[in-house]
Amino acid sequence: MNTESPSRPAIVDRSQFEADVAALRVREKAHVREGDAIAAARRRLPMVEVDASSELIGPDGPTTLLDAFEGRSQLLAYYFMWHTGHPAPEQCEGCTWVTTQVAELSYLHSRDITYAVFAQGPYPETARYREFMGWQVPWYSALPSMDTLLVGRSVGMMHIVCYLRTDDRVFETYWTTRRGVEAMDYSYALMDLTVYGRQEPWEDSPAGWPQHWPVDGSNTRIDGRPIPQWSRLAAGRSDDLSG
Repeated sequence: MNTESPSRPAIVDRSQFEADVAALRVREKAHVREGDAIAAARRRLPMVEVDASSELIGPDGPTTLLDAFEGRSQLLAYYFMWHTGHPAPEQCEGCTWVTTQVAELSYLHSRDITYAVFAQGPYPETARYREFMGWQVPWYSALPSMDTLLVGRSVGMMHIVCYLRTDDRVFETYWTTRRGVEAMDYSYALMDLTVYGRQEPWEDSPAGWPQHWPVDGSNTRIDGRPIPQWSRLAAGRSDDLSG
C-alpha cells in the first residue's frame, strides 16, 4: 500500500522503508565525511595574534583575555548580543537559545578547552540575566575591548571565536557567526531528524508540511519572550535586570 496525505509521508511496507533509509544513509555518510574534511581544513588555517591584555569584566572586576583561559591552552568564547537598558523579554532570543544548551563543560575541559560567554553589554546587567536564566558557564563582559576583540566584524552580532594560548601570547584561530552558532545547539539538530524538521518556511519540505515558525526572532520566542525564560519565571525567579 502506498498512500499519501498532504501532511504525512507515504505509507510503505518495512522493506521499502529500509531501502529508502539505506539510500539516504549514503548521502548522510558523505555529508559526515565532508564535515570531517572541512574540520581538517579548519585545523590548518593560519592564526592572528590578539592583545592578550584585552580587558574583560568578570565577577571580581577587571581581568584580561589571557586570564579567561583559566590556565588552559584553548578558549571558545561566545559573544552574547546585548540590548543595554532593555528588560529581559527584549534580550536576544538567539543568544538565549544557544547559551541555554551549553551546560556540561567537562568534555571541553578534558581537551584543554575553556568555554566562556563574552557578553556585549555591561557586566552587572548581563550577569543578572545569567543569574535569572540559571546558567553556570563562565561569564564576562567584553564591552571594554569590543573594538579590539571583534575587529573587522559586526559588533552586536552573535559570534563564536576560538583562541589559542602560547605562554602569555594569545592567537585567534577561527570565528563564526549567524548559522555557525548552531554548533552550540542540539534542539535544531534533533528537529532535523524528525519528519517535519524545524517547521520553518525556508526549509525544502513537501507541500502541506507545517511551517509556522518564521526566522524573524519568533522562531525562538513564545508570547513575547525567549522560550526558556518562561520556565525560569514559573520557578519564581526574578527577571529584573536593574539595581
